[in-house]
Amino acid sequence: MTTETMPEEQLEVWVDQGLCTGDGICAQYAPDVFELDVDGLAYVKDDDGELRHEPGKAVFVPLVAAQDVIDSAKECPGECIHVRRSRDGVEVYGPQAVPS
Repeated sequence: MTTETMPEEQLEVWVDQGLCTGDGICAQYAPDVFELDVDGLAYVKDDDGELRHEPGKAVFVPLVAAQDVIDSAKECPGECIHVRRSRDGVEVYGPQAVPS
């Protein structure tokens, strides 16, 4: 985990399975948020632990996992992890992130 300041607002995350390389870095960084399924691709998990298979389905990022999710997006070799602000839907980390 990096030493960046923790985000102070609610974030959402989703995975583009079309770009996922199945490396599992995200599941290593944030196992409560990401999991590799039987197809070898990463998916996000809801609060109930269920994988969200719907394309583009986002889940809220628990505050305790926020930095790990951000690090996952930064380190992902497939550049398939999208992290956006909940309040306005702007991607703040990931391949379509808006520069701050």
